[in-house]
Amino acid sequence: MNVEQCYEAMRGNYAEVLSRLRTEERIVKFLKRVPSDANYEILCKAMKSGNADEAFRAAHTIKGICLNLAITALYRSSHELTEALRGKSQIDEDAEALFDKLATDYQITVDAIKTLDAI
Repeated sequence: MNVEQCYEAMRGNYAEVLSRLRTEERIVKFLKRVPSDANYEILCKAMKSGNADEAFRAAHTIKGICLNLAITALYRSSHELTEALRGKSQIDEDAEALFDKLATDYQITVDAIKTLDAI
């Protein structure tokens, strides 16, 4: 799978990231860092333990990474979760449902990125 197809599979914006990073090599370099970024694991643990503050920080960081790399679907779900957690001391049912959506988008994104290993 090429980079443009990867962006299509993960529901991202290839044209936007290409205009920002200029080369496919740079795009791939940064995309390949996403699966090993610790923030998703931190988010999962924080959601499980009920730590809203830590979950907010991790979701916010994921949102920023996705915004910079034009990973649109995961950006949207991380943005929604970030806003649901903003200023909260507890994780409510709405945040849990938004986390489930983020988890699905994250898996789609990681699966698409892993197909770039052949490049």
